[in-house]
Amino acid sequence: AGPAGMLQPRDTPSRERRELGGLWSFRADLSPGRDAGFAQRWYRRPLRQSGPVIDMPVPASFNDITQDPSLENYIGWVWYEKEVLLPLRWLQGDPAPRVVLRFGSAHYYSIVWVNGVQVVEHEGGHLPFEADISSVVRGSPGTLCRITVALNNTLSPHTLPPGSIQYMTDRSRYPKNYFVQNIKFDFFNYAGIHRPVVLYTTPAAYIDDITVTTTSSDSAAVVQYQVSVVGSTASSLSLSLRDQEGKVVATGDGLMGELKVLNPNLWWPYLMHENPGYLYSLEVKMQAQVGGVLLEDVYTLPVGIRTVHVTSTQFLINGRPFYFHGVNKHEDADIRGKGFDWPLIVKDFNLLRWLGANSFRTSHYPYAEEIMDLCDAYGIVVIDESPGVGIKLPESFGNKSLQHHLAVMEELIRRDKNRPSVVMWSVANEPASELPPAAHYFKTVIAHTKALDPSRPVTFVTDANYALDHGAPYVDVICVNSYLSWYHDSGHLEVIPLQLTAQFENWYKTYQKPIIQSEYGADAVPGLHSDPPMMFSEEYQMAMLREYHSVFDKKRKEYVIGELIWNFADFMTNQGTTRVLGNKKGIFTRQRQPKAAAFVLRDRYWKIANESSCLPPVITSHSLFL
Repeated sequence: AGPAGMLQPRDTPSRERRELGGLWSFRADLSPGRDAGFAQRWYRRPLRQSGPVIDMPVPASFNDITQDPSLENYIGWVWYEKEVLLPLRWLQGDPAPRVVLRFGSAHYYSIVWVNGVQVVEHEGGHLPFEADISSVVRGSPGTLCRITVALNNTLSPHTLPPGSIQYMTDRSRYPKNYFVQNIKFDFFNYAGIHRPVVLYTTPAAYIDDITVTTTSSDSAAVVQYQVSVVGSTASSLSLSLRDQEGKVVATGDGLMGELKVLNPNLWWPYLMHENPGYLYSLEVKMQAQVGGVLLEDVYTLPVGIRTVHVTSTQFLINGRPFYFHGVNKHEDADIRGKGFDWPLIVKDFNLLRWLGANSFRTSHYPYAEEIMDLCDAYGIVVIDESPGVGIKLPESFGNKSLQHHLAVMEELIRRDKNRPSVVMWSVANEPASELPPAAHYFKTVIAHTKALDPSRPVTFVTDANYALDHGAPYVDVICVNSYLSWYHDSGHLEVIPLQLTAQFENWYKTYQKPIIQSEYGADAVPGLHSDPPMMFSEEYQMAMLREYHSVFDKKRKEYVIGELIWNFADFMTNQGTTRVLGNKKGIFTRQRQPKAAAFVLRDRYWKIANESSCLPPVITSHSLFL
């Protein structure tokens, strides 16, 4: 991931940011080898001069925007372009400010040019990347700055997630050069520039990275910090920690140190405290001499004071037992696909709080930074998952895959290490962990993750048999997915109590670690009813949940520390005989309307919250804090 920091761009007294969302020029490379753009060097001149272009919104997936079915399932290189005019103040001065181009995420492999000059290349979706473009744009003030992006959504056995290209060579059945992309995960492989693109500035000498960890006791807390500065060897730092009223509660100086806070307001999860998600503001000020000029940089980082600890039977936040009653989600919606969308995000958080959910897992990839900001502010606890989904083939456990997985974990931790909402890292979902190479693979990935961040537990989510899982010895919390009476024993709800009890008891007897039911659920077509309950009806979804819940209620008195429904909302998948316009396991529809199961889960989550809360029993499903 490289040594540089990846601080979220913010407007400060020394920094400016400008979002480049809106319409970009777009073209898919439809040549047989998908390589015409490189052969003809489309990045050398405006894209419209090398052929036809269409308007494409950014951020958004490109798949569902047009009426062209070939774009819906397109695999290969696509090209984006945007022309922008930079303020003169960004290009002048001695020393002039840095100008940085940052992508929140683009799926999957990206190459970026500015005015025909390549500035960055990045492998992987779901995480940010950036380039200092100062030297490229400084020579042409007052002229348009042309940003060109080539983006390829092809997956290989060594990418995260993995995939493979299959060429269909039977000319009696398929046209020439016909191929498909095979994937081992059950969500649509949307592609495009999915998150905001921003230009931002810093002084020539600047705060590059900040790392914060916290400890606390009843009456005091310690905020440990480490700051890195780039661009000057003669700099000074001052730090101020402010509460939500703006009062300075601690000060410090230097690149590393401790801030002591008396009678701190701790960061508590939603429904666990009357004031959840309490955030302080850490203002870091740098002064540095560069070429005889005194430069100042200011960056403000939200800080939540909280601790996390795992025992053999409990998950403790600030020393108190925490029970995950939450959901799994997807970044997925009509038309925009995985594209960032504020109205959708705010709607989802309102539904989460209506539901009484206190947590979610970022299944099956890191979510947008803006989503994580709201988790910090609202007190929604997060299991932060890498894009390690669909690791099924033996070749995906080799050194090439492992090296990339380690780099992805570095990028994820670099981005989210300071977030109080993130209480655990998940390195993968449902890998083929019964394969012998999985032992070395997950031992290495988990050890690397712990070395990068010793302050948080690490897990991966398994659907393997407890006796065959080679990765489970290395996790701190067992996360298990099971779909009893769905993918096997279909329609037989009566087997759930016996099988689920055995599942929990076998895992705990083997590993003596707390367990989260990280996925369970059933497809329900909204409006489809059946009594007695039958599969795909809303009644069957409700009945399955109740069978699982009866076992959860017994085992959460022992060592089960959480339950995460699959899924929060219906989502798109590849077409197949078991998928009718996507996966229907959501308790909400893809348009965010509740199915009957949403009310079952809502009653349950609010009941659990009232049982475990230290607050007076005034929290009800009508006290929504909205």
